[in-house]
Amino acid sequence: MSLPLSPAARRYLGHPFWQAVGLLILAYAVIVFVVPLLPGSAIVPKSVVLQYMATVLVGVLIYVSDNEERWAQFKEPVHAVLIEPRLRLVRTVLLGAVTLIVGCITYGQVRTSVSAPPNLRSIHPAPPGEITFRGAAMTLTVLDNPLRQHAESLAAYTAEGKRIYYQNCLPCHGDHLDGLGHYASGFNPLPANFQDNGTIAQLTESFVFWRVAKGGPGLPREGTPWNSAMPRWEDFLTEREIWSVILFLYDQTGWKPRTWEKSETEVAK
Repeated sequence: MSLPLSPAARRYLGHPFWQAVGLLILAYAVIVFVVPLLPGSAIVPKSVVLQYMATVLVGVLIYVSDNEERWAQFKEPVHAVLIEPRLRLVRTVLLGAVTLIVGCITYGQVRTSVSAPPNLRSIHPAPPGEITFRGAAMTLTVLDNPLRQHAESLAAYTAEGKRIYYQNCLPCHGDHLDGLGHYASGFNPLPANFQDNGTIAQLTESFVFWRVAKGGPGLPREGTPWNSAMPRWEDFLTEREIWSVILFLYDQTGWKPRTWEKSETEVAK
């Protein structure tokens, strides 16, 4: 059972200006607080929030201005705050608030900060010889993708990797695996471009597994100061799911992973 609204509340809800304000607040809340909670989503970068809010603002302005009567109603509160003597206090408070906000933003952009000298960054830092994946030890040296040992199931594993990629990796790495996803512009450095011959084409699949499983938090010191923003996917994906995604990356881009050099003893066998 819904509570009846007062005449004042109905008047505000039916006014174009307050409808526009409400839509903007609702859009911001959805983008910042709701979207990150969706399966496969991540925190939306501030630059992306700004882009979406600008799009919503344009849509709201188009809506309120496509009708002369609605447009006139929309401008009434703005005109009243700017002109009417009875709203002088509100006008003063708004002027002070806007000035303070602009000043804080400007100060944040220009203030000096004390930070440690940056280290030389390695784009592809050397992986550790051994890692733990969900508590189990894995030796990266000479490790190959175990799914490739099942040739009859490669198509199914690749299809699984495609599904996982589009559920989890698309927002950053993009529909074309080129690092130009919707959120890409909000990161420094940009997400990896798998189409480039300087990324997975130069790496073994065990290296890619390490980077996906451990993400930015697993980078060694030489991977700083601009650490990858990629999360630790071992917290969300199983070992087989990560190997499946790796299969899909190489299949989709057409690159062949680097392989471990076999010793003379192995060659003789």
